[in-house]
Amino acid sequence: MSRGSTTAPKGKKKGGVAFTIDCSKPVDDKIMDIALLEKFLQQRIKVGGKAGALGDSVSITRDKSKITVTSNSNINDVYLKYLTKKYLKKHNDRNLYGLRYFNIAENEAEEED
Repeated sequence: MSRGSTTAPKGKKKGGVAFTIDCSKPVDDKIMDIALLEKFLQQRIKVGGKAGALGDSVSITRDKSKITVTSNSNINDVYLKYLTKKYLKKHNDRNLYGLRYFNIAENEAEEED
């Protein structure tokens, strides 16, 4: 009995690395505008030492509450994390308080032990 061979699907192959920034909770809670973050990243990501000159090496796409950055150059997750933190600091109003979600049931179970 012979084994069948499988072939890879044909199509345009994108090289490089893709990073996804998931902003679903802040977007669902209506405390963040994801379009502003996308615009900020387009203006601030540096390619070849120049900010905003993405060219063909970097593409940024937005899908509801997620932003995907695909790069053929040397952009890494640390750089994107840095830019995201910079955006959050820039758009933070000093009169607002930050809220975080905690799982209280987990904490109570640990205290009982």
